[in-house]
Amino acid sequence: MTKEIQRRRTFAIISHPDAGKTTLTEKLLLYGGAVQLAGSVTARKNQRATTSDWMELEKKRGISISSTVLQFDYNGYRLNLLDTPGHKDFSEDTYRVLTAVDSVVMVIDSAKGIEPQTRKLFEVCRRRGVPIFTFMNKCDRPMKSPLALLDELESVLGIGAFPVNWPIGNGFDFQGVFDRQTQLMHLFERTVGGQYRAPVQVGGLNDEIIRGRLDDTTYHATVEELAMLEHAGHGFDAPSALLEKITPVFFGSAINNFGVQLLLDGFLKYAPAPASRVMGGIRISPEHPAFSGFVFKIQANMDPKHRDRIAFVRVCSGKFERDMTVHHSRSKKKIRLSSSHKLFGNERETVDEAYPGDVIGLVGHDSFGIGDTLTADPAILYQEIPRFTPEAFSYLHNPNTAKFKQFRQGLDQLLQEGVIQALYLRNSAVKTPLLAAVGPLQFEVVQFRLESEYGAASRFEAAPWTVVRWLPADIKEEELDALSLPTGARLAYDVGRNPVVLFQNEWSANYFGETNRNTPLSALPVQTSRQ
Repeated sequence: MTKEIQRRRTFAIISHPDAGKTTLTEKLLLYGGAVQLAGSVTARKNQRATTSDWMELEKKRGISISSTVLQFDYNGYRLNLLDTPGHKDFSEDTYRVLTAVDSVVMVIDSAKGIEPQTRKLFEVCRRRGVPIFTFMNKCDRPMKSPLALLDELESVLGIGAFPVNWPIGNGFDFQGVFDRQTQLMHLFERTVGGQYRAPVQVGGLNDEIIRGRLDDTTYHATVEELAMLEHAGHGFDAPSALLEKITPVFFGSAINNFGVQLLLDGFLKYAPAPASRVMGGIRISPEHPAFSGFVFKIQANMDPKHRDRIAFVRVCSGKFERDMTVHHSRSKKKIRLSSSHKLFGNERETVDEAYPGDVIGLVGHDSFGIGDTLTADPAILYQEIPRFTPEAFSYLHNPNTAKFKQFRQGLDQLLQEGVIQALYLRNSAVKTPLLAAVGPLQFEVVQFRLESEYGAASRFEAAPWTVVRWLPADIKEEELDALSLPTGARLAYDVGRNPVVLFQNEWSANYFGETNRNTPLSALPVQTSRQ
C-alpha cells in the first residue's frame, strides 16, 4: 500500500490563456511514452489534435474548455495529469481541479511574464498550500531576460525562485539549457512541428562538441549569468520543506520539445507523493485503511456513442476495488461502484483497483454531484469543493417546443456538471430558468453542447442583473417579504433553496445594505442546502 502511494504523482498544469499549457501537456505525454506522436492545439488536416482537447468546440476554437484527466506510467511512477482551462470564464472548473491535486506546474510565457490569470491561480494554490513548479515557456521567441523573469516571480508573486536549469541563447538563438545540478549542457535540434522527441547533445560547459556549437557572445553570457546565480540565488537542499516557499524553475520551449524531458524528470524528483487531507480538524492520511474519495468533476457525453455521464473521483485514502460498496454522503445510501475506469482524455478502460492519488471515472451514477464524498467509513466527509459567485446572468429559451425533452435533459445534465448555475426567481410566473455563470463564454459552451450533444437549439436573452448576493440561510419567508429592495432588484433562490438578491449594479447592492442594516449580505455562496 505504502509503496503504491509513494509512486503516485497527481498534478495539474495551470497558466494564463495561450501560455502553452495544453501544448506542454501533450509534450509530457510524448516524453512520458503515453503517445507516440505529439498533437497540435490548432491541428491542420495532416496533424493529430491534442489528447486533452477532445471536445469538438475545443478543436474549433483552439482553447481548453474542460479539464481533462490523463493517467500514464513513466519511470516507475504512476502520473495523474490534469490539463485545465486557462480562460478566466472557465476558472470554476480549474479551481475545482486544484482541490484534487498534490502539486502544480505553472506555465509562464517568457515574453510576457506573469499575466493576470496566472496570478489568480497562483493565489488559489498558495491558499491551499499546493507546491508549485514553474516552466518558462517559449524561450525560442524573443523573451524577457531570464534574471528579470526570476525577479518577477519574487516581486509579483512573492515566492522565491530556484532555477534548476538555465537557458542558452534567447529567441531564435535559443539552443537549449544548462542543468545546474549535473553541470551539463543540453543542446537541442528542432523537429518538424515538434511531433517527435528533439535530438539532443549533452556535454560539459567546456566540452569541444558543445563549445563548437555556441558563438562567443552566447557562451560568455551564459558563463557570466551562471556565476551570478551561484553567488546570489536561492539554495535548494531540502526540496520537500522548501516547496511552499520556493518554486523550482525550468526553462524551455514546449512546441519544440526543448527542456520537456528535464522538466518531467526534475518534477518527479521533487514533487510530493499524495498527502493527508484535513477533515473537520482531523487528519486523514493516505494510509488510512478505509477507502475514501470525493467527486471534483462531472462530465457528460465524453463518448458520443453512449449518452452517459462520468464522475471524476480523487482517491484520498485506502484502496479502491471495483464492485466495492461505499457510503454516498449526499443521499446517505450505500452504492456499489461497478463501472470504474482509468482515464486518458476521452478514452477509458476498466480499472479494478486504485490507490490514494489516483483519479478514477465512475459511470452511470445519476445521484452523484460535485463535492460528494464516497467512503467505506461514513464518518469521513470531505468539504473540498468551493462554489463561486456568478458575474453573468441570462435567460435560456427553447425555441422549438418539439425538442422540449432534449432541451430539458441537456440543461439538467449541464447544471449537474456545474458548467453553469441555475437561479429561480421568487414569486415568478415565468418558468424560464435564469442561468448564472462566472463568465459569458460559459453560456456559449452551454448553447453549443445543447445543440451538438442533445440536438436542441436554444436562444439566450441577457438578464438585467450583474451582481448576486446571498442572504442569511436562516432568514424566514415573512422576513423576505419585509425587505426593502432597490429599483430593479429581485429575490431568487439558488439550487440549494438559499435566498439571494439580484442587483443591477454594485451601487444598488450597497444601497440595499444601507436600507436593510439588520440583514447582512454575503458575496460568497452559502455552501449548504436549505431544507
